[in-house]
Amino acid sequence: MILALDTSTATASAALFDGESLRAETTWETGTAATAQLLPVVEHLMELARCRPAHLRGIAVALGPGSFNGLRVALSLGKGLASALGLPIVGFPTPDIAAYPFSSLVLPVCAILKAGRNRLICTHFQTRYGRWQRVSDFRNLTLDALIQETDRTTVFCGEIDREMETALQERLGRRALLASAALSARRAGYLAEMAWRRLQENPEGDDLVALQPIYLSPPRLGGAGSGGEGKS
Repeated sequence: MILALDTSTATASAALFDGESLRAETTWETGTAATAQLLPVVEHLMELARCRPAHLRGIAVALGPGSFNGLRVALSLGKGLASALGLPIVGFPTPDIAAYPFSSLVLPVCAILKAGRNRLICTHFQTRYGRWQRVSDFRNLTLDALIQETDRTTVFCGEIDREMETALQERLGRRALLASAALSARRAGYLAEMAWRRLQENPEGDDLVALQPIYLSPPRLGGAGSGGEGKS
């Protein structure tokens, strides 16, 4: 059984996956209360799935980019459980999880996370040479910059509110294909499935000590303007 945890943003998710079916999952708006909420949620999921700690075979966590404090909630609990139970742990960038439901598409996909202060974390994905892959860095952009650089039909998914949806549709027209709210929900079930596949290839998982959250540096003022980027 894989326990997957994602507290990257104000939307949190947790899931249990046994390699064949999703045994339990919940996704909720956590606000700033993820620290107090996550462990009770995990305990409830394990009760629903009739799962005991001894049934777990691995832990999966979302690494960000995302909320500075939020990222550490899932990572701290995940690393603590992995250490205490002697389990492998694997981490995935949060945009990879958001884009995962669209991995069978031929079209380019742009996963969007809200970064605060009217900025977005935008990451592009596409199938190349028969393999689904991330084809850009994690980029800190304004919506205007994202629209200006979009020159071909793209599927947009992730944290897209009504105002952003309207702007993308009005300014990009047919170049903007918007995923529905349900498909855009970043679910820990996807993270768990991704982790299961990786652990089949590498049963040892990631280095427990070295696994750290991904943070982006603030954009440089006056630099690539609305398109500044970089990792801290």
